[in-house]
Amino acid sequence: MNHTHFRRGLTAAAALLALTVGVGGAPAAAADEPRGTPYLPAPTGPHEVGTTSLHLTDGSRPDPWAPGANSRELMVSLWYPTASPSGPRAPYMTPTESELLLKDGGITGVPFDVLSTTRTNAFADARPAGPARGLPLVVLSPGFTKPRATLTTLGEDLASHGYLVAAIDHTYESVATTFPDGRVATCAACEVPHDEAFWKRLVTGRAADVSFVLDELTGAHARRNGARLVDPSRIAMAGHSVGGASAVTSMVADPRIRAGIDIDGTTQVPIPDSGLSRPFLFLGRQAQYTPGSGGDAVATWERDWRGLTGWKRWLVVTGAEHASFTDVGLLAEQLGIDIGADLPSATASRITGRYTRAFLELHLRHRPQPLLDKPSTRYPQVKLCTPEAGICV
Repeated sequence: MNHTHFRRGLTAAAALLALTVGVGGAPAAAADEPRGTPYLPAPTGPHEVGTTSLHLTDGSRPDPWAPGANSRELMVSLWYPTASPSGPRAPYMTPTESELLLKDGGITGVPFDVLSTTRTNAFADARPAGPARGLPLVVLSPGFTKPRATLTTLGEDLASHGYLVAAIDHTYESVATTFPDGRVATCAACEVPHDEAFWKRLVTGRAADVSFVLDELTGAHARRNGARLVDPSRIAMAGHSVGGASAVTSMVADPRIRAGIDIDGTTQVPIPDSGLSRPFLFLGRQAQYTPGSGGDAVATWERDWRGLTGWKRWLVVTGAEHASFTDVGLLAEQLGIDIGADLPSATASRITGRYTRAFLELHLRHRPQPLLDKPSTRYPQVKLCTPEAGICV
């Protein structure tokens, strides 16, 4: 697997944040914030959004990356609709996480806590709203080395449309994961040789993380904030990069996941010969994932496409880069930082959110979505591919 784009995305994020110190104020930032404060766009749905963090411990298995750790600890962010929008907006990440992310990108001479100042839209620990067992659940998994915070825009937007969203920090696979007692886990997995066995180990471990989180949120004794809202019959998963690749592995391992999305992620473990009949969406860069174009990345999608035996779509986005689908690209776009994409990242982010939601509306709420069946004049950058014919229109 080509790992270069992971590091490139991080460097782009650090570069854009370095420039926030000297660039004029962002239009959506609050009036009382310093000029140049990074911010996330407002969600598009009708609901206000609340969020909370969960600290979960799986005592049934050892940590795959920390020798001697007999349990697996995870941090999870929940986003959900709220009818009580009051109090402070949630922090984007901690100052320590911001510092380690910037240092990992080799950036110096800027305030290392700048990422922690990013303005979000969700209200911290607001009371969840909705009927018991009434909301679909969407699990989000970030790219390798990336904190769960980089999927905040997508999480907030889905919650504003009535979804409960759980983004997982896969411990020791991110540059920094902070626990409630102040401990910070860094990227132990980064020190492991990244051969084929490593990537298989990574996505298999992520599938176990996802299943454990589902147990915690849907089990008979779930008491966590928002867990009572989860409809266990309507669960989907989406991820970016290796998080998207993990969606395939997680669905194979856990039948509770009814639908999945791989956003710009080269898949690792092939779908079994028996196939995967649940709905699946591939969404990625045209430059990397056009059918028939050759290369290892697109070859994995072509392989898995044949194993998907149910509803499926393959969409590519013209002009997007790997970081375009996450908050990394969004923050770059608002400050005019070049991440190598021809498509403005704000547009790519809107496309990611809109097509993700269309997929979820169709398969978790059974609402027809013509957007997924033909090219859209509103989003001409999105091409609908027919891999068997090697064409995208």
